[in-house]
Amino acid sequence: MSIGAGPAVTDHRADAPFAAVDRLRRTAAIRERATQLLARARSGESRWFTVDDDALVAAADTVADVTRRRYPDLTIPFHSRWRHFEAAGVDRLAGADDRLPRDAAERARTLIDLAVVSVLLDAGAGPDWSFHEADTDLRIARSEGLAVASWHGFLAGVFSGDPQHPLRVDATAMRAISTESLQRVFQVDTANRIVGLEGRAALLRRLGDALARQPDVFGPEGRPGHIYDTVIASEAPEAHDILSLLLRTLSGIWLSDNMIDGIPVGDCWRHDAVRGPGATDGWMPFHKLSQWLTYSLLEPFAWSGVEVGGIDKLTGLPEYRNGGLLLDTGVLRLRDPLLAQHIWTVDDELVVEWRAVTVALLDEVAPLVRGALGVGADRLPLACVLEGGTWAAGRALAGRLRGGLPPLTIDSDGTVF
Repeated sequence: MSIGAGPAVTDHRADAPFAAVDRLRRTAAIRERATQLLARARSGESRWFTVDDDALVAAADTVADVTRRRYPDLTIPFHSRWRHFEAAGVDRLAGADDRLPRDAAERARTLIDLAVVSVLLDAGAGPDWSFHEADTDLRIARSEGLAVASWHGFLAGVFSGDPQHPLRVDATAMRAISTESLQRVFQVDTANRIVGLEGRAALLRRLGDALARQPDVFGPEGRPGHIYDTVIASEAPEAHDILSLLLRTLSGIWLSDNMIDGIPVGDCWRHDAVRGPGATDGWMPFHKLSQWLTYSLLEPFAWSGVEVGGIDKLTGLPEYRNGGLLLDTGVLRLRDPLLAQHIWTVDDELVVEWRAVTVALLDEVAPLVRGALGVGADRLPLACVLEGGTWAAGRALAGRLRGGLPPLTIDSDGTVF
């Protein structure tokens, strides 16, 4: 049973707006359109990129080597926000165990609350920012720093509107969140600058509005954690069902304001070479943060005893570590190397195409990585290849080549990259 289908659509023509948006919310559409753009680049028709297929095996070997170093026994968890909460090997979840609810369902709702707000705050922080964790005296940068900062903000009750229940996220707090309050959470000052702070605050306020508008999903308090109750109502929930639910209920929060006939499509961008029926023509969907969030919700469900299937229906994540891996290993090449000197925006065709071919190529790299490691897809699904994996290899190459900076510079609002 699908838990994310939403209201019935009476007009199923491809050019009907609701049907078009529904089509663009499917990971099958992401893969099909990403494959279109990859095939076009391979045939020499791309304005921006060429593809060197001979470099694929070497790229996969690089990923396999990084994976062996990080997980010598090849017992690899999913790529999710929970890995960042474990930054520097600190088991922060265990450290907070006595503060979390004892009831399994309420604990799952609490951890889903945490994952949602933390993932929505997880876009590139930039090279000038880090977080100082007083308990450990660690200074942590980038995604791990963002995770640990949001972790401590959550424990401090910043995201709750009820002082009697600090460990939660609710509509009241989200609607009132300010840039100044996030500035305190992230310890931002003139010497510790972060990219996209205002955008992150605006995104959380939009989240609060969405939570308040949909009490049937998020309960009277407007808590993201009530997703748990919708999902467990299905006998056999799948990862794509969770993604569909997130896209149906939260697509309106994204700052892009990309729309089809007034219906928000979220992380979905125009590319003139993408073909599709009706109103979907020219749109390339990604839903990167929504998929990252879906990956990050799998463990709270599992910890409560709910098994979620169909994980490989999700795609690889089109962000600058995975995309950087492909550029830095020579699988992708810029037609004009000078393009790397530009500052791009997320809606530029080059960026849309880079993200799309990243999705398609990750599907090709994954079986090569499994072959290099001698394991099958049952033991190493895409979510584990990413964790092992492609993201870490992309970061390592960026560190070696550019001091951690991505190969392309993106002017981000803090909600996509």
